Formats: sequence, structure tokens, C-alpha cells
Amino acid sequence: MRAIAQVLAMACFLALGAGRAWAQHPQTREGFWIGFGFGYGSLGFSCDGCSGTEGAPSGYLKLGGTLSPNLLIGGETDGWTKSISGTTLTAGNASLALYYYPQATGGFFLRGGVGVAELSGGGSSESGFGLVTGVGYDVRVARNTSITPVANFNWGAPESGVKQHVFQIALGITFH
Repeated sequence: MRAIAQVLAMACFLALGAGRAWAQHPQTREGFWIGFGFGYGSLGFSCDGCSGTEGAPSGYLKLGGTLSPNLLIGGETDGWTKSISGTTLTAGNASLALYYYPQATGGFFLRGGVGVAELSGGGSSESGFGLVTGVGYDVRVARNTSITPVANFNWGAPESGVKQHVFQIALGITFH
């Protein structure tokens, strides 16, 4: 919970200075982009006879190209990990995602994509279909650099009937 409070406090601090940053560095999107971030994630999982929720650090890495000032496409990985009683539990998604900016000169975006989800722990690993969605805001702090607070939801259905989802609050940096 402390990590969530720290991420939210940082996002609020950045949002307060956003007006000044916008005036100095307008939102432009073209060509290659790359970004990464870290935060807090809440993993929920279920299977026949099991279910649970755990909170722990999470992160993401994304990169891609610009289709238009409103639309980006890219590949991304999202990961979550926690050690529980000597066993490391990990969850992740590798996806092809679209980032849609309703206003070409704005920082707010919607994210969605499809890919592969994986859940592993205790020596076993399951993978299968995955979906990702989320929202974020690029706070431009330099000509080609943004601080990017995000809220993401990643879902997966590995083959054996296990279902997982990770809700992530993170703060990242994006290079445009």
C-alpha cells in the first residue's frame, strides 16, 4: 500500500507542474518511441480449488512506432513478481498494443492489446492468451521526453484453466 501512495503522490506532483511543462514542450508524436516504468501491482488468480490476491512491485517496457499523431503501435512486456514463503510467484504479459490519444496535441491516452500471458511459481509455469488495457498521461518535460503515470489492467488465461489479472499503478518515462 505504501508503494501505491508514493506513486500517486508523485503523479499528483507531476500533474501540478504539467501546465508549465506543456507551455514549454508541446505534445508531438512521430517516429520511434520507447518507455519503461515501475510501480505497484495487485495480482489476482484463480483455478480449480484455488484463488488469491497478492500485491508486489511491477514494471513495464514498451517500444514501437507512430502511425499518426493520435495512434501509436508497439510491443510491450508487463511483469509482476513476489516471493512468498521461499517460492517466487511471477506474472507477465507480452503484447502487441495500440495507444490512442483522443487529442493529437494532448497527453491523455488509452491503451489496448493482445498477446501472451504467463503465470509461474513453485517450479511450474502456465502460459496462454492475454489481453491488456489501460490509461495514462504523457507529461512532456523535454522536447522528446515525458513522465508517464499509468493505470493498467492485464488479464491472462493460461491453458490449464488458471486465470490471472494484474492491476498496475506505475510511473514511467517515455522517449518520443
